[in-house]
Amino acid sequence: MYKQIAENKRKTVYLIIVFVAMVGVIAGLFAWVYNDWKIAVWTLIAATVYAVIQYFYANSIAVAMTGAKEITKKDNPRLYNAVENLSITTGLPMPKVYIIDDQAPNAFASGRDPKHAIVAATTGLIDIMDDKELTAVMAHEMSHVKNYDIRVSMIVFGLTCVIGLISDLAFRMMFYGNRRRDDEGSPVGYALVMIAAILSPILASLAQMAVSRQREYLADASAVNITRYPEGMISALKKLQSHSQPMKSQNIATEAMYINNPLKKGFFSNLLSSHPPIEKRIERLEHGKKTF
Repeated sequence: MYKQIAENKRKTVYLIIVFVAMVGVIAGLFAWVYNDWKIAVWTLIAATVYAVIQYFYANSIAVAMTGAKEITKKDNPRLYNAVENLSITTGLPMPKVYIIDDQAPNAFASGRDPKHAIVAATTGLIDIMDDKELTAVMAHEMSHVKNYDIRVSMIVFGLTCVIGLISDLAFRMMFYGNRRRDDEGSPVGYALVMIAAILSPILASLAQMAVSRQREYLADASAVNITRYPEGMISALKKLQSHSQPMKSQNIATEAMYINNPLKKGFFSNLLSSHPPIEKRIERLEHGKKTF
């Protein structure tokens, strides 16, 4: 487990380098096409400021985008006690607990480290899970906290948003801005900007998908190690599969945070989903029963 935590911390640095490089490429192409290198400088400054703000205010952003409401023990003793007991079992600081008013069963964890973590569950999840299943789901989320998955996910979330914003700006400037013509700009340059603007969000999504899929498998196994009851996690995943539905407040940027894909199902959403198929997650747990 300590090896995984160290790996996730290294992965955070690698991801930042990759995403900053992608932002730098787009900004550099823009500056070259418009023959104004101040564009690149200001783009990188704006991206850096955004990333820093996102790092320190990730929880507030996640709460605002998901509509989660913080609760105390008296508001929902069942959920709160499950998280509190897991906090004691794992030795982690007690995270803030939130509930999302949504009948789609789901849950997520967020934060930059265990001392600044939050966990949330939807009303739909609380309604359909029995106590052991609810504990398993929250153990899954607490595993994300313990393994520092939340930091990796948060960094990817913030930088994916940055790349999306810059790519959108690129399209707007190319099609609606006052472009400089042939005497001041290169058609090849315009083409490269377009290609970069199209490919960058796709590459960012693929990176997010690859990171998230592996951490979901790990969090499932870690939850079983915490609870010592694989049937609880398996049963919870089966209910998530049978009761799966898109959430009311959908956002592709926050998709990777959830235990189950919160988006409307479709060919491309499944292909680029940050979540592995639930049946494969169940299969891995079934095969690993003897080792837990």
